[in-house]
Amino acid sequence: MTSPEWWRHAVTYQVYVRSFADSDGDGVGDLPGITGRLPHLRDLGVDALWITPFYTSPQKDHGYDVADYTDVDPLFGSLADADALTTRAHELGLKVIVDLVPNHTSSEHAWFAAALAAGPGSPERARYLFRDGRGPDGAEPPNNWQSVFGGPAWTRVDDGQWYLHLFDSTQPDLDWRHPEVGDLFEGVLRFWLDRGVDGFRIDVAHGLVKEESLRDQVVGEGESLGSGAPTGESMVERTLRDEPMWDQPEVHDVYRRWRRVLDSYDGDRMLVAEAWTQTAESMARFVRPDEMHQAFNFSWLLAPWSAKAFADVVTGTLEAVAPVGASPTWVLSNHDVVRHPTRYGGGPVGLARARAATLTMLALPGSAYLYQGEELGLEQVDVAPEHRQDPSWFRTGEVGRDGCRVPMPWGGTRPPYDFGPSGEPWIPQPADWAPLTVAAQSGDPDSTLEFYRAALAARRTFATTAGEDVEVIGSDADVLVLRRGPVTVVLNCGTESVPLPAGEVIIASGPLAGGLPPDTAVWLG
Repeated sequence: MTSPEWWRHAVTYQVYVRSFADSDGDGVGDLPGITGRLPHLRDLGVDALWITPFYTSPQKDHGYDVADYTDVDPLFGSLADADALTTRAHELGLKVIVDLVPNHTSSEHAWFAAALAAGPGSPERARYLFRDGRGPDGAEPPNNWQSVFGGPAWTRVDDGQWYLHLFDSTQPDLDWRHPEVGDLFEGVLRFWLDRGVDGFRIDVAHGLVKEESLRDQVVGEGESLGSGAPTGESMVERTLRDEPMWDQPEVHDVYRRWRRVLDSYDGDRMLVAEAWTQTAESMARFVRPDEMHQAFNFSWLLAPWSAKAFADVVTGTLEAVAPVGASPTWVLSNHDVVRHPTRYGGGPVGLARARAATLTMLALPGSAYLYQGEELGLEQVDVAPEHRQDPSWFRTGEVGRDGCRVPMPWGGTRPPYDFGPSGEPWIPQPADWAPLTVAAQSGDPDSTLEFYRAALAARRTFATTAGEDVEVIGSDADVLVLRRGPVTVVLNCGTESVPLPAGEVIIASGPLAGGLPPDTAVWLG
């Protein structure tokens, strides 16, 4: 019998490179820092790590503005450091997934510099989406599209033309209808595959191809311009919007080409899409047999604290991926959203709910993605305005994503909590994190870290053998009961304790007293 591909049931740990571990004392995490902390991931029990962009970049969006896709920014180390990280991870039994940013380049990429120098109508400009403006003197943007980071999605250059940027103005969008763009990225894929990486996380995977006319977005009554990022709505409940900038049919041709490239390499190399699609069905299109291997399932992340909502997400996701033979993914936090203990109310209640949601998620078929620090129970940090660095903060004046990107606490009793050998981290850490460090929680059976270690160890015993079917035995606003193979999962989202079904307790997210308490989950065998 052939064993399933490693990624189908893997637990992958997201490393936000700036905030994981600093080896040289400059206050910013780096590749040698990650390498030195890989034993933590092995001991945690994950199967792979996904590393956010570490390529050459002016860091206007912390690496998601790439100036050179085949080199390492000196802030994070060198190509030799990247090779050493991959080698050490493989020695520890960990797969390595790197982040690829194909929707846009940095405005400091050689291609964009050439486009600005060459002028309107040039072959160099054809690699990007330059257009003339509207109005008698071209002083109005070519269409009404808005940047995900706020404000118009167009910036005018000195010769009067405008270029599209669905994110920051330093991140010009590429024109994926231009053949040179596809050729460039096939070369990038091969460069990193040849260096031994096991997969790629594809940033803004739904955004590469725009509707060719670049027409205005049609906005319904009560709607606002823009989309393509988390809204706080459950995917089950979303009203479909007109989005000519996202999820166009031609984008799938890109991933069919990429799949052929990966299939030419040994070792089950994989692609996972960050695709903020509007429905579970459109998400499933990214994971058809000849395209991506996985796509992030953001409907689990967006669901409110409700047994009924979680049940709807489970059934909807499994129904969507089944026709294409894909494995689902589950995720609760990442570097772009408020950490889930805070989303669930914060404090002891938020942490209890976070642990319960995590335990429920880990019982489901498919793969799970964890975000660094969630194994410590870290909450969203209220970063002072003078320390905020998210470009969306500077564009909109609204609190951005810095609060989920505060550097990891490893040990010690005060900042920087062994994050680096010296110096203040690039975002200051709270003064009250001493009880939350890896060192403080290790060996404490009641700690969130030890809970994660136990949950991941328990998951390993049945993840690849329990099958892909999940039976929703019951769900209302308060209690969700699921069965997958030999494991029954009960999640209490209510306010009163409920009786436990028959069975041996495998693991619980919190103490069991008088049945299953509120905000608690349990696995029964």
